[in-house]
Amino acid sequence: MFDEYGDLITVKELCEMLYIGKNAAYTLLNSGAVKAFRIKRVWKIPKKSVVEYVMGQSHL
Repeated sequence: MFDEYGDLITVKELCEMLYIGKNAAYTLLNSGAVKAFRIKRVWKIPKKSVVEYVMGQSHL
């Protein structure tokens, strides 16, 4: 799943992966629904946390 992306993704890539807008992406990140961290003002999102989020939301 999401093999074309690296181990750490950007907010833009998160939007592409989930077909969502930036506002929805930042809501997921700020709420902790998708586990991520920030270095200064740049979000670093482990691809694994996106996969876990998708699997949890789809109840698989």
